[in-house]
Amino acid sequence: MDKKIYFFFVLLFAFSMIIYGKSELTGPITKEEILEHSPDWQEVIDSYTPNQDIISELKSIHNEIKIEVFVGTWCPDSKRNVSAYIKIMELVNNSFLTTSYIGLPRDKDSRQPFIQGKNIIRIPTFIVYVKNQEKGRIVENPLKSVEEDLLDIIKSK
Repeated sequence: MDKKIYFFFVLLFAFSMIIYGKSELTGPITKEEILEHSPDWQEVIDSYTPNQDIISELKSIHNEIKIEVFVGTWCPDSKRNVSAYIKIMELVNNSFLTTSYIGLPRDKDSRQPFIQGKNIIRIPTFIVYVKNQEKGRIVENPLKSVEEDLLDIIKSK
């Protein structure tokens, strides 16, 4: 490859990293991978103060609840709301509440393999399942707070 062309592609890549930030995490990911990739999220986690009464109620849940979190590591709403969720789950520490994180790319056309059949329009999206049936969602921003919306979904009839 011609050195000028190679140099052009290196500059293009460097420029795109400046504009778009770090590489994106996509597909099934863990909380640890999110924090390793985006260590600045830890500051948001540390500064979030959830409602302790709701934390106590979430601790007392004794039936299986599964939560899928569709997150963009590039997304400011994900940084704020998924960080809050991580803090909530750390405080709740309830094995009946299980979480799976799915990273989504910035490019909407590239998301399809990760959201097949899930109707994900905005990020983050938290899908709450009770008895393997979708019970509700928090989409992009909670109505009240992440913990209160989560409890409202779990307790809804």
